[in-house]
Amino acid sequence: MREGAQYVKIVEWSVEDDCYVGSAPGLFYGGCHGQDEQQVFEELCQIVEETIESYRRDGKPLPPPTAGRDFANKMQDVA
Repeated sequence: MREGAQYVKIVEWSVEDDCYVGSAPGLFYGGCHGQDEQQVFEELCQIVEETIESYRRDGKPLPPPTAGRDFANKMQDVA
């Protein structure tokens, strides 16, 4: 299992941006975007792994994992 699997990754359509937007809440701000949902997800996974490598290289502790916290259902409760 890759370390990045510990972090929730979200890809959603943005009407405002007219494209898919990928993010990893709790790990970094921003993300990636594009017209192909699968490509955006693949790029997002790569960015997550690169972000983790950067934390390690800089000797910084990683943010707490977000996966396994039933994140999607908690978001539904807010809506």
